[in-house]
Amino acid sequence: MKALVYGLARSGRSSAERLRERGDDVVLVDRTLGNEDDLSLLEGVDAVVKSPGVPGEAPLVEAARRRGIEVWSEVELGFRLLPRARFVGVTGTNGKTTTVELLGAIFRAAGRDVAVAGNVGTPLTSLEPVDWVVCELSSFQLEDVHELACDVAVLLNLEPDHLDRHGSFEAYRDAKLRIFERARAKIVPAASGLDGIGFSGADELPAEPLLRGDHNRENAAAATAAARAAGISDEHIAVGLRTFPGVAHRLELVGERGGVRFVNDSKATNVAAARRALAAYGDEPVHLIAGGSGKGEDFSPLAESVGANVRSVHLIGAEAERLAAALRAAHVDGDLASAVAHAAAEAGHGDVVLLSPACASFDQFANFEERGDAFRDLVAGLD
Repeated sequence: MKALVYGLARSGRSSAERLRERGDDVVLVDRTLGNEDDLSLLEGVDAVVKSPGVPGEAPLVEAARRRGIEVWSEVELGFRLLPRARFVGVTGTNGKTTTVELLGAIFRAAGRDVAVAGNVGTPLTSLEPVDWVVCELSSFQLEDVHELACDVAVLLNLEPDHLDRHGSFEAYRDAKLRIFERARAKIVPAASGLDGIGFSGADELPAEPLLRGDHNRENAAAATAAARAAGISDEHIAVGLRTFPGVAHRLELVGERGGVRFVNDSKATNVAAARRALAAYGDEPVHLIAGGSGKGEDFSPLAESVGANVRSVHLIGAEAERLAAALRAAHVDGDLASAVAHAAAEAGHGDVVLLSPACASFDQFANFEERGDAFRDLVAGLD
């Protein structure tokens, strides 16, 4: 097979390596090098393997479709490279990483041979053969699947996100719901009206999760339903729920100074996620740091979630002024270092400084991980 790998970040490099290992002819296209409009690159190509960051309307992708060349996401290739593995796929607007990592802990507690991969950070194509894969699936990854079939498919929630890429909530929703194509068991929010095994945050669980917040109880309920569908006993599910500590950049306590707790929720890259973070600290004095690059969202729902417990709001990045218009009394600090210093000066004993941006990070950082790491370093450097 001759494959064109489009996009050479983490998943693209992994795809190219695996294709070459099995003897395929591989053409590499790096979006940063300016060769993505050269349609001659498609000559003799059987499949285009597209990284999540490459939009479907890219000229090379559209030309491939016109020529009848299949366009695969990296997870489609990864699925085909693991023919004997059983898959638990997890998608949704928020909570995906927490839920897949929690499921990984539950599967390990049950003694299952499992790997966690996908949008969580480990490319699916990088995995060696395993019995089970728990795979985080973003809307970008689900756009171009063909044979991907989940033994258990989980939808956590659906709220507006990535509208800058998909163009409408309906297109975003349709991409997410592709997880259910060819799925054997479907786990869905009880209130969604979708067919499948319903879950809610009010479910009785084998054990209470360590994780803070009503949204994390919903994640735990979804993980419990998925694990049961995969044949795991409540005894082993309880072990996972009681011991899983959470993931980096998601309500992560990164330091305490003078009785002030500093919480890194950099992964809250949309309004819905930031609202959940504020709800998790609804009874405590909070100093919120928000802002970053835009995704086409309305910030008025965030303003509605800023209750009396929020003592100050500090805004950064490209969306700072638009956020300020919605939040009114907020301080426009501009960059993260200024916001951390200002929030720390405003906070007193017992308060929480919460980085929950409600925005993407690409104006000032490479990704949300870099932003969260910068926050952690700034907290460590406070006097």
